[in-house]
Amino acid sequence: MKCVAGVDLGTQSMKVVLYDYESKKTIESGSCPMDLISKDDGTREQTTEMYEKGLDVCFSKLSAEGKASIQAIGVSGQQHGFVPLGEDGKALYNIKLWNDTSTAEECKVLTDALGGKEKVVEAVQNFMLPGFTAPKIFWLKRHKPDAFAKLKYIMLPHDYLNFVFTKNYVMESGDASGTALFDSVNRKWSKTVCDAVDSSLLDKLPKIITDDEACGAVTEEAAKRFGIPAGIPVSAGGGDNMMSAIGTGCVKGGTLTMSMGTSGTLYGFSDKSVADPENGISGFASSTNGYLPLLCTMNCTVASEEIRALFNLDVKEFDGEAQKAKPGSDGVFVLPFFNGERTPNLPHGRASITGLTVANSNRANIARAALESAVFSMRGGLEAFRKRGFTPKELRLTGGGAKSPVWRQIVADILNLPVKVPTSSEAAAFGAALQALWCLEKSAGKNVSMETLADSHVELDESKTTNPIAENVKAYDAAFVDYNKILNQVSPLYV
Repeated sequence: MKCVAGVDLGTQSMKVVLYDYESKKTIESGSCPMDLISKDDGTREQTTEMYEKGLDVCFSKLSAEGKASIQAIGVSGQQHGFVPLGEDGKALYNIKLWNDTSTAEECKVLTDALGGKEKVVEAVQNFMLPGFTAPKIFWLKRHKPDAFAKLKYIMLPHDYLNFVFTKNYVMESGDASGTALFDSVNRKWSKTVCDAVDSSLLDKLPKIITDDEACGAVTEEAAKRFGIPAGIPVSAGGGDNMMSAIGTGCVKGGTLTMSMGTSGTLYGFSDKSVADPENGISGFASSTNGYLPLLCTMNCTVASEEIRALFNLDVKEFDGEAQKAKPGSDGVFVLPFFNGERTPNLPHGRASITGLTVANSNRANIARAALESAVFSMRGGLEAFRKRGFTPKELRLTGGGAKSPVWRQIVADILNLPVKVPTSSEAAAFGAALQALWCLEKSAGKNVSMETLADSHVELDESKTTNPIAENVKAYDAAFVDYNKILNQVSPLYV
């Protein structure tokens, strides 16, 4: 038995999967919940201690035989988080996460210093948004100057796990392109933006390695700690969206994936850089030597989970309520901005339920509206993709939302696309494992492409294929117009 391990560090949990690449089966997995530090000012943080404990717990749940079979490791991590380390490799402060909106002021200051939004896009193919890493680094400089003065290593969450395994300090283009410090067109750090944060920043950033390159090998210390072989390669890894792209087969031109987790993302592979920040599309690089234009919303399953808790329903009961309502929820709408929002750019946004009347005020309509709200946010992104030349024939769906039949139908109807679901429910962890296999094959001198590996290893669950229903599509076309009217009226309250 020969396996590759995929590690996925998410906001709410960490997972490790062992994939037997000869039999093409996932043979074991281990998971661990992750805590979150939240404050009313938009702060969302975690700690390096949480991450290391997560690794300890996840690997402890795997068999000795399974761990001994690992030939290579790949790591996926939530994007944009800022892990600040001192010279001793210890954290200088908490890790500010992708959904931390406390850096809105830093975004404004940096944007003004760089000469406006257009100049920022020219430099890094993105706006300067609170979700990204650059304003978090600037926040540390402004609010924790003593910690900033000791800053030696700047890492993203997946890079920190790579560091735990290998003690090497490197980064790859995909996750780097989500920092708002990286010029993804030219595959290098932007000196202009780095200097706006601090004149010393560029010298502190890591070397960029290629996506099929190993970031290092598992050290003797890590091998003993986690019970895994020493000396095996650890692939470059990447952000969770980049790894999910691999895990869903979104590695060739024209393919689109939608991920429905805590955040919602829509992304497509391209062999050239595509950026449209004005319409929410970030100009990211992929972790497969290409590009991954991506739309991200900060509230996807958040809305359904919050409202489900309010009604004291389990997931099956909540979906059952949503199924009772008609498409468009009889004019009830949820604005799902429980965490503020990135697309649209409303860092101070608040959630609301609107459109209620005596006739339509019921649990079924509110439950369905919560599910619909996440997909309405994605529809605008799909229209922007199409304007950029993407003509998708189907959508690959992953994340917690993909498990829900009613939500799959809502996605198919609102986006008017056939929805297909990969058999692996852990797309990011599985994608990290496939990237590890790619790294392993390349290190052995084999000239194999990621597209070939994905075609061979990514399977689709035909029983979950969902096609749009023409009558529902028509109803959602009308509801989407009304949703945007409400959004445009409310947005000025939260800018």
